Amino acid sequence: MSETVTSRGAGTDWQAWQESWDRQQEWYMPDREERFRIMLDMVEATVGPEPRVLDLACGTGSITDRVLKRFPKATSTGVDLDPALLTIARGSFATDDRVTFVTADLTDPDWTSHLPYASYDAVLTATALHWLRSGPLATLYGQLASLVRDDGVFMNADHMIDRTTPRINAVERAHRHVQMERAKESGAVDWAEWWALAGQDPVLAEPTARRYEIYGEHADGETPSAQWHAETLLTAGFGEARPVWCSPSDTLLLALK
Repeated sequence: MSETVTSRGAGTDWQAWQESWDRQQEWYMPDREERFRIMLDMVEATVGPEPRVLDLACGTGSITDRVLKRFPKATSTGVDLDPALLTIARGSFATDDRVTFVTADLTDPDWTSHLPYASYDAVLTATALHWLRSGPLATLYGQLASLVRDDGVFMNADHMIDRTTPRINAVERAHRHVQMERAKESGAVDWAEWWALAGQDPVLAEPTARRYEIYGEHADGETPSAQWHAETLLTAGFGEARPVWCSPSDTLLLALK
């Protein structure tokens, strides 16, 4: 089932929900804003300051928000399946005619037919596609190769684990978790707590219940290496692909059509 909606929602402090989502995500990824900055630097470098963007698995519209603040003449299509996060996104951008949101399942073979445009300058996604297993993700990359225009760009910022370095992975993970516990002691809200708050909100309670019917507690995906992502994107039809930024735990991988 897919549904295209420009935006809707009033009477709720959508900005407060956006900020609380950002804080919750930053608990897991303290360098999240740096990832976004490099992502937008590369958008400007590859396709210029007026891009038509597809915000893939957009959630609350975090990428769209940063795209439009940096590039006022850009347009963005956000696509996601999560009814609660899309409720926040639609409420946040209700008065912005540069933005369209589409409800669609990225594992549906026909999901691209519901988009308002046949091609995009840039397809951007962050901390989202790790819920897909490698087979469906490879299929999705093939679909994206048809959506991105020639000389356009796809960027995926996500957990990409190199399993040839298990000791490095273990010490990085242990150190990161110590920092997260310290932040938690200072009042940081984690994923489960954030969703509990959303479930108590009069506007978000019903879509939050629906999102649990779709996903359960958490999606069970995979986190293949950056090399796997690059090779799969090349096989899908992109001309070049490599990481353009990384932290100890995450990678921003860019593929140029």
